[in-house]
Amino acid sequence: MVGKVSERVLAREGLERTDNGMKQTSWPDVPPINQKNYYTDYMKRDDQILSLRLQAEANRDRLVQNAKDRDRALNNTNGDVTLPVDDLQGEDGGPSSSYMDPSKIIVIHPGSQNLRLGFASDALPKTIPMVLATKYPQTESEMYEALPRRKFEERGMDQQHGEEWSKKYQKACNDLKVDMRQNKRKVLPNSKDLVVNFNRRTEPEIISQHNDPLQVEWTDVSTLEDGGSESAVFIGHQAQRVPDDSNPKFKLWRPIQNGWLNENEYPTQAHLFNDLETLLDRAFRWELGLKKSTEWKQYSCVIIIPDLYDKKYVEQLLHLCIEWFEFSRVAFIQESMAATFGAGYTQACVVDCGAQKTSIACVEDGLCIEDSRINLKFGGWDVTETFIKMMLYDNFPYQEINLRRRYDFLLAEELKIKYCTLSQANISVQNYDFHLRAPNQPTRKYMFKCYDEVILAPMGFYDPSIFDNSHKLDKRRHLIDRSYNAYDVDMPDDPTSAAQLAILAHIQPSVTQTTIPASSFTGAPGEMGMATPSKERSNPFNFLGHTNNASATPGTSKAPSPAPDAGVSTPVPAPYIFGASSRDLNASPAPSARNGGTPAPNGSFLLPTTSFDNNPTSNQPLQRTAKDLATERDSVLPVAPLDIAIMTSIQNAAKGDEKKVRELLGSIMVVGGGAKIPHFAPFLEERLRARRPDLQDKILVSRSAREMDEQVVVWKGASVFAKLATNDSWVTGGEYKVLGSRCVYHKVLWQY
Repeated sequence: MVGKVSERVLAREGLERTDNGMKQTSWPDVPPINQKNYYTDYMKRDDQILSLRLQAEANRDRLVQNAKDRDRALNNTNGDVTLPVDDLQGEDGGPSSSYMDPSKIIVIHPGSQNLRLGFASDALPKTIPMVLATKYPQTESEMYEALPRRKFEERGMDQQHGEEWSKKYQKACNDLKVDMRQNKRKVLPNSKDLVVNFNRRTEPEIISQHNDPLQVEWTDVSTLEDGGSESAVFIGHQAQRVPDDSNPKFKLWRPIQNGWLNENEYPTQAHLFNDLETLLDRAFRWELGLKKSTEWKQYSCVIIIPDLYDKKYVEQLLHLCIEWFEFSRVAFIQESMAATFGAGYTQACVVDCGAQKTSIACVEDGLCIEDSRINLKFGGWDVTETFIKMMLYDNFPYQEINLRRRYDFLLAEELKIKYCTLSQANISVQNYDFHLRAPNQPTRKYMFKCYDEVILAPMGFYDPSIFDNSHKLDKRRHLIDRSYNAYDVDMPDDPTSAAQLAILAHIQPSVTQTTIPASSFTGAPGEMGMATPSKERSNPFNFLGHTNNASATPGTSKAPSPAPDAGVSTPVPAPYIFGASSRDLNASPAPSARNGGTPAPNGSFLLPTTSFDNNPTSNQPLQRTAKDLATERDSVLPVAPLDIAIMTSIQNAAKGDEKKVRELLGSIMVVGGGAKIPHFAPFLEERLRARRPDLQDKILVSRSAREMDEQVVVWKGASVFAKLATNDSWVTGGEYKVLGSRCVYHKVLWQY
């Protein structure tokens, strides 16, 4: 009989493991994540981003090569020669001066009317009209309605130009008379009658060709370099001087209009992009002397883009420069930043008056303040058209003028440059003359009189309703869709700003309403209620308390408030619009756009037809998608008086800081060809002082520094930017081939 084994022995030999330290399983033990101390360095180091890693490697290779070259030079000279520091390394460890040769950098500034380009080492750019002519069955004057638009079959001037416009013109004339009398200026009561009667009786004088020393050299279409092939084109001044009655016929194409790619006149997207590429290609070859495209790989390129740009436009320019032209590097700079570089300002409110758009942006420490950007769709071209329209109303002797015809357009530009002014001291009934030079016709000399048309046309900057804005949005987004977020295909990604949305809200308040009252769908009586703010969206600052309403509630915290309960309509502060009435401000706030794109709450908006409780009779507010908001904003033409737009931009840049408002009002810089109208800056200064009489002594409007031409200040600033030794914004061909347009996000100096 076996003896009894104690429980201690059984536990030690069979149940209790005492012989080894083996684990229960070979799988590794994963401890749970401690949320309080959770940390990762994913995408937080520069070496994890391809663009920055390639740039660091290039700088390191360059330093190694410089060291080798230095040692080789010292060995060859036995240490007797000291190499200059500039040949070894740039300032702050940047690339060497040979690598940043300014004569190898091309600076391009495309615009609606002119293209300015040149090398960074040039003192001034070459300016060519942004137009090209190709063979076509019809000319533009045969295809489109005559400009200025009028009804030729009507007899009276009021009927020809429209009753509404005629009333606006008469009102502007009367207001100008009142203003001139207040300023103690002499106003003759029959000035208009003198002008109308003289112009009605004037007949042209025929001048034979041999007596006209200023004959225009029209382009000879028989000198096509391609032997008359269909691909032959003329660009710039040659295109503008192609006769309208040429054989074969040519049509003028303008790839950029109103600051956008021209989708109205082009039938296909491929045609538009091909013309843009052809225009730049011919400009490089004919204007810059780069005949061989094999040499272009040695050159870099700096492109100036608008402050409020379309990303598809930027990406297309990058694609052209890298893939088609094969430049080694490409960099982008915004117009307002380039203007401050060119003028040498560190802080300024830049007002850029172009041919067909006027942009406003505040710049601080060399960077554009995103919420201050405004883009208005009028400019010097509108002044030209309105000036001719006003003179036609007053029986201008050349009644057949049509700005669609090339020689008439050149004549209208000449008349505007010669006679338009914003100085009341120059307003009087005066005799003028001009010569009409048309191809294959004798020169005709016209005498005419004008009175207040010379000042009322440029005063349209402060009353844009006098301009013809009816066709500027035709076929917008017809060929090129807006850009969308790479991670959310329904989220528009084009940049916007609080100031621009405030301008749009001033015109159409619903563009900033993220919700729609259910009563508008159910047919309930009553007005449309206040909009409900979306969750996780901070309310913009309300600056009315700093200007007109001293008793307004001061700005609150930036922290977003919790979302309101469903069905509760919460009043929210309105966007800041300087000079807007209470009716205009009864809208939901313009959302902030500091991230460079259209702001949106977490996730996505609901469709307008969706109800919170699926009850069609409910009074719950209905939310709109971000795409719907972007579509409505695209349907609104941004136009506003220039002085109001400047004040709106400055207030959105200052964010309630009165000190910054005073600083920006004292550093307003006017650039662009539209600002070359005599007395433009003093007139703008007077208007701004009338808006803010409490800051009269602080407001200062200046032209470009050092008496530089306003048209080339932006290009000059970009050339200065291109020559900076420490510039991290270059996009190389290798980066573009790997990342595509995504490399722009890591390269540009602003929040793309």
